[in-house]
Amino acid sequence: MKVTLAANHGEIGGGEVMLLAIARALREGGHEVSVVTPAEPDEVARAAMSEGLPATTIHGRGTVDYLRGLRRWDSRQRHGLLWCNGLRPALATAGHGNRIVHLHQEPHGSQVFAARLASWRARRVLVPSHSLSGKVPGSTALENWTEPLPSSQRTRQPGEPFVLGFLGRPSVDKGVVALAQALTLIEQRHPEMYRLLLAGEPRFVSPKAEHEVEMALAPVRHLVDRPGWVNREDFFNSVDLLVVPSIAPESFGLVVAEAMAAEVPFVISDAGALPEVAGAEYPWVARAGRPDELADVIVRAATDPGAPDLRARSLARWREHYSPEGGARRIAKLMSALSREI
Repeated sequence: MKVTLAANHGEIGGGEVMLLAIARALREGGHEVSVVTPAEPDEVARAAMSEGLPATTIHGRGTVDYLRGLRRWDSRQRHGLLWCNGLRPALATAGHGNRIVHLHQEPHGSQVFAARLASWRARRVLVPSHSLSGKVPGSTALENWTEPLPSSQRTRQPGEPFVLGFLGRPSVDKGVVALAQALTLIEQRHPEMYRLLLAGEPRFVSPKAEHEVEMALAPVRHLVDRPGWVNREDFFNSVDLLVVPSIAPESFGLVVAEAMAAEVPFVISDAGALPEVAGAEYPWVARAGRPDELADVIVRAATDPGAPDLRARSLARWREHYSPEGGARRIAKLMSALSREI
């Protein structure tokens, strides 16, 4: 089957990482795959072409020009199935036939109506977790997956502080304020025994939210290392425990799946799909927005002698569900069902 994946943005973000992963899975399954994307920024186009994927670029200034150009291209030049990787390309091609609408985030506000319109005549509406499929009417879960990562080589030396890690956008909704407050409580109870590696850039974070994060971090600034953007492998080799303290519902939880692949233990909140990714029996879960509970769960995880067994079980879960092989099986099942409908 010929499949064209339409990018949501020209920049590489989480959704675009999955676009490329889906393209690989489709190509390995024997499908003819191409990409359509904005000409500027050209990050997705360059990434696609570096993997040998044909890329059609839509020229214009900004989002509106891209969406208008995409609709014209889809009406006149597209052959085969169009996989709309995000709300923007789905809305731009609303009403057109032979499409998949793949939403990576829960629609809110005006996006709810836009998502309904975008889904008109779509053959499937996909979302990245069962948690989110319960909130998007008519949708089907197609869980995300990650590339393999080497097992963490981190070995904590005697007397060395226990290193907590956060990887992502340092914002209020990602739980950084709650994490800072939890670290403050931990420091009061266990002085100088814990540090935090806070990795990531504040892209798309409002000045107000950024100020709130900085104020929360102020009491523990001396315990926090902030390298900015870091390589995933380097990050997981530098921490003893990943903390994912989101307070807003997560549509999936990619960094959790990555930690599973790298055999790094983790603490999560119960926001959205995080417990779904970790698994029903995962023990280190705190209620979202509860710094006191988060502090207790972190200390319990840091001192649990059963951590090696839990890491092994998490790795096995990643291999079954969130590895490229697991993703390829889901893609093959989906495409087989679509082929039978033709």
